[in-house]
Amino acid sequence: MGTPNAGESVPITVEFTGGLDMLFSNQRKHSVSLPPTDENGKPSNMAYLVRYLCKYLMKDRRKEFFVVDDVVRPGILVLINDADWELEGEAEYVLQKDDNILFVSTLHGG
Repeated sequence: MGTPNAGESVPITVEFTGGLDMLFSNQRKHSVSLPPTDENGKPSNMAYLVRYLCKYLMKDRRKEFFVVDDVVRPGILVLINDADWELEGEAEYVLQKDDNILFVSTLHGG
């Protein structure tokens, strides 16, 4: 898939498990339509998605349970279309139409 044309949105599915859904209105699955470019005019990537989620989708004030310094915190597994995001370029991965992004918390209290 190529980069979206200017003006088109990038529809993706974002899911949260392992307790992360509590930060996002207790909703596990979200359909998100991103602009094709970020605030700097670069193609929307995972780093932009994380900022977008924190700004527009996260209803809980405890942002530190999801990100540290605007980066997904350690202990959260991120899958892009069922593949570990480390194999896809992590935050630099450019989002494509119909991508499925899954955030899984591996942090457990006890």
